Amino acid sequence: DGDEAFEKICANVNAFAEQEGRRPRMLVVKMGQDGHDRGAKVIASGFSDIGYDVDIGPLFQTPEEVAQPAIDSDVHVVGISSQAAGHKALVPVLIEELKKRDASHIKVICGGVIPPQDYEFLMGFGVAAIFGPGTRITTAATEVLEAIRK
Repeated sequence: DGDEAFEKICANVNAFAEQEGRRPRMLVVKMGQDGHDRGAKVIASGFSDIGYDVDIGPLFQTPEEVAQPAIDSDVHVVGISSQAAGHKALVPVLIEELKKRDASHIKVICGGVIPPQDYEFLMGFGVAAIFGPGTRITTAATEVLEAIRK
């Protein structure tokens, strides 16, 4: 209550919903052998509180298993939570899977424990945004909404 950044992003999400006829929709996933899901659940809950429609995928998914539910749920963005260093192998495969299925319009973002030296590699494959530990949820939600609007 009274947090200006929270109130601003909530208003922007509501404006997006009015303009687009639906709320921004995100699928939060854990791929590979990464079973650390606390951060993913915190992000999903925070984005939901802000007004995003959020789905959470099961643990230990392959990129192929992520692509189809993203398409079926008509998400704007897939948020990949990474704690176990699988991002360099799995994220490019997911982006290629989305392209193969004519869904390259779905943005891919990453968060979690990703070394800064890997950011350029991921962005080169088409990742729209990367959020490291300590990123405020309001900051991430604002940047994700901007990526969706692009």
